Amino acid sequence: MPGVHRGSQGHRPGPEPLTRRGCLLTYAMSDAEVIVIGGGIAGASAAWRLAPVARVVVLEREDRCGHHSTGRSAASFTENYGTSIIRRLAIGSRDFLTGPPEGFAEHPLLGPRGMITIAREDQADLIAFELDRARRFVPSVTEIPVDEAVTRVPVLRRDYVARAIIEPDSKDIDVNGLHEGFLRGVRRAGGRIVTGAEVLSIARHGADWEVETPMGRFRAPRLVNAAGAWGDVIARLAGVRPQGLMPMRRTAFNIACPQGMDCRTWPLLNDVGGEFYFKVTGGQIMVSPGDATPSSPMDAWPEEMDIAIGADRLERATTLQVRRVLKAWAGLRTFAPDGSPVVGEAPDAAGFFWLVGQGGYGIKTSPALSRIVAAQVLDRPFPGELAALGLSSGDFAPGRAARAANMPLEMT
Repeated sequence: MPGVHRGSQGHRPGPEPLTRRGCLLTYAMSDAEVIVIGGGIAGASAAWRLAPVARVVVLEREDRCGHHSTGRSAASFTENYGTSIIRRLAIGSRDFLTGPPEGFAEHPLLGPRGMITIAREDQADLIAFELDRARRFVPSVTEIPVDEAVTRVPVLRRDYVARAIIEPDSKDIDVNGLHEGFLRGVRRAGGRIVTGAEVLSIARHGADWEVETPMGRFRAPRLVNAAGAWGDVIARLAGVRPQGLMPMRRTAFNIACPQGMDCRTWPLLNDVGGEFYFKVTGGQIMVSPGDATPSSPMDAWPEEMDIAIGADRLERATTLQVRRVLKAWAGLRTFAPDGSPVVGEAPDAAGFFWLVGQGGYGIKTSPALSRIVAAQVLDRPFPGELAALGLSSGDFAPGRAARAANMPLEMT
């Protein structure tokens, strides 16, 4: 950040002026240089990028970071799901997830899994389309014989599956390891993480944003709105035009692995129409009906009907029987109207930066999206490696016109 530097021993000097786009901003009355609202994966990753060069405070409304969507993820890394923008972001995030900075995590962030997508006979045209689309981004995606799919996932009903494709390099993500790595890095760089800090009001005082919370008032000239499903709520508090964000509830539940069967090496199994998916995690099978039910921003909970729908779809496609649900939960996946994230400075409010609308893909895209928002906050060029993938700041610009293409609400 121009005008912000570290001392020779890694400590920061006192507040000093910051020149940005010809404006002189002073921190004489400020707690921080950047306030990040939201301690989930989006806010944590953005703060991790910013904390080494700016005084950052993260405000989290819950008593721990990651209570909502981050803590309820399917923990899957795939480059073959989401809009074309999401797929490029995932590709641009793989190197970080494969080889994070030294000391970032105690264990690898990615583990072997693979993903098989199946189609019934009536879905044959759809899987042909998806295979062609996938290979434009991930050449390793290929069609496999149905018998091979059944060999890899022996509970599949052979008469249910007409075609199958595999993404061999899809991975499991250690979501907690990734999230904690970002939070730990923020603290190491001198950033502050304040929990129990629900935003009560936001006001503009000169060049600063002032945020009032139960934990006190915080002031900074730059504010990053990484509040997930509450993103438009935060914007309204600040008098900023909302983005039309749409929180969607997604349900999941766990059942036991079949007795006497080793299911640990099964790939994630996904229906091409997004009707269900399942994967083995922690010795149990996690199942989702792929629901996308509109919701208000809230602490989401599972509906019995969605669990029943998921169980029915699973039993029609496999020999698994849902006799007992071991655990069930739900989370919110928040979409912008065109299905791609909103990242950048609000056109109607200087110093207010959006980082929302990840649509359930926020875990796997966090390394790339955090680079984009950090470049915006620091007034730096769009990251070159991401531009080389065909991305630009216009793809994420707040207030952009909705794209004409229909964007499916696909699995995380």
